[in-house]
Amino acid sequence: MQRLGAGEGFSIDVVTCRDDHRRWSPPELATAHRLVLVRRGRFRRRTHGQEADLDPTTAYLGSPGDEEHFAHPSGGDVCTSLSLSPKLWHRLTHAPRSSALYLDARADLAHRRLLAATRSGDPAYSLTESLLGLLSAALPGDTPAPGAPIPAAIVAGARAAILADDPAAAALLPLAALLDVSPYTLSRAFTRELGISLTHYRNRVRVGRAMDRIEAGEPSLALLAADLGFADQAHLTRTIRRHLGHTPTALRHLLPAAPGAAHGQVVEPGRAVSG
Repeated sequence: MQRLGAGEGFSIDVVTCRDDHRRWSPPELATAHRLVLVRRGRFRRRTHGQEADLDPTTAYLGSPGDEEHFAHPSGGDVCTSLSLSPKLWHRLTHAPRSSALYLDARADLAHRRLLAATRSGDPAYSLTESLLGLLSAALPGDTPAPGAPIPAAIVAGARAAILADDPAAAALLPLAALLDVSPYTLSRAFTRELGISLTHYRNRVRVGRAMDRIEAGEPSLALLAADLGFADQAHLTRTIRRHLGHTPTALRHLLPAAPGAAHGQVVEPGRAVSG
């Protein structure tokens, strides 16, 4: 098992099994709420007296205390295991089920996007939104209908919290709690209202603040990344390039520092430099 990413109340692992046996394994006791999706290969699972054949078109849900048996008559396999805390599980899903779930091509795409998001360096927003997208596609009966009306006030409230640096806006899940809406509703609201994701909007705000700091003569990109909540300088650079088509280094030439900031003084817009 290898950890790919983690956020508030959830973790994502890749599980590689190299066994090759037709008989059932000894019982394994599940310890977490899980959604397990097959990436490659085939295997069988038995729990609660039910048997299921699993392949990349299926997934299964597991709950703490499930006694599971596995068989691998077709050789090894690779799976994505998504584990949720009890609080988040009950917040995002309905009653747990253990039988195999059919995954359509939309769910397959959402799975692949989640795996890509584990490399984003942004578990609070990008990875969390991808998680919501996968749960919505894989468990359509558990999540609000995509066509349900969404009040515009939700987007306005979220934008205000992000612009004001409200502590709850540091991550998607607490921001949804602050606005008293489901994470699904909050995530969909931005796409419906502005045509962009919530993650994109939040990064747009951070990129604007990065340009303010660079224009004011910020000497340290590492400090800038930390101050704006990026995982590291590389994450800052990727995000700025994605939004602007330029690196932070290129921005230094496109946005010459204001007079007085050449020696590393950070000049806030609209303020004079004493000295």
